[in-house]
Amino acid sequence: MRTKEIIKNNKHRPWKIPNKKWKYYQEWNNAIFLHWKVDYNELKKFVPNELEIDLVDQSPWVSLVAFTMEKIRPRNLPAISTISNFDEINIRTYVRYKGKAGVYFLNIEAGKRISSYLAKKISELPYSYSKMKRSKGQFISKNNKLNDIFNAEYTIGDKIRKKDENDLWLTERYALFQNSKSYINEYDIHHIEWPVYEVNLKNTSIKYPKFSNLLTNSPDKRHYSTGVQVIAWGGRKHKTKIIKQ
Repeated sequence: MRTKEIIKNNKHRPWKIPNKKWKYYQEWNNAIFLHWKVDYNELKKFVPNELEIDLVDQSPWVSLVAFTMEKIRPRNLPAISTISNFDEINIRTYVRYKGKAGVYFLNIEAGKRISSYLAKKISELPYSYSKMKRSKGQFISKNNKLNDIFNAEYTIGDKIRKKDENDLWLTERYALFQNSKSYINEYDIHHIEWPVYEVNLKNTSIKYPKFSNLLTNSPDKRHYSTGVQVIAWGGRKHKTKIIKQ
């Protein structure tokens, strides 16, 4: 799908497409979404005070999303496979900033050192490198420095044709808010609505010591998606007083 067609497919968005040129293109493919309902006070330890934790059914959630990033490139430039294609895991929660809903990343891992370095340098997002291996029906990641482990074997089920409120709330997010020094950085993105499927897990091991009170081996909800093509705009900086690190 061409970028113009992606932009025209926007009726599912909660607000209008930004009125300026997009800056980056990327693809988020073969995504495993694992979601946990978590304790508000425990989650608050990891979220800057400037951001409001978003709730559904009066509960906050944290998600682990494991996928393959592909064809990431700046506008009008080609993708370079050695840095543009890599496996990624992000751990995110759901927030609001000045009334606008989005996600906040607690952690991001990339399966290539150079890609992790460049992504962190350019976006100021909390990227780090982890050794990753992906094959059909399995996703493995290990970070020896932090003792982080993700190992999931899975099978894909039927397509979810009628998404419920929680399905949409957990997947359809079109803004990102992240703290950096004395700023909250805001990024707008756009893609078609995620095509989602049921996913069955087996022999799953999820160990992130830093987030041991948020993540377990038994997520409360899960999804799989074949993926989406994404366009992203440049960040906007909102100056703040103190950012919790």
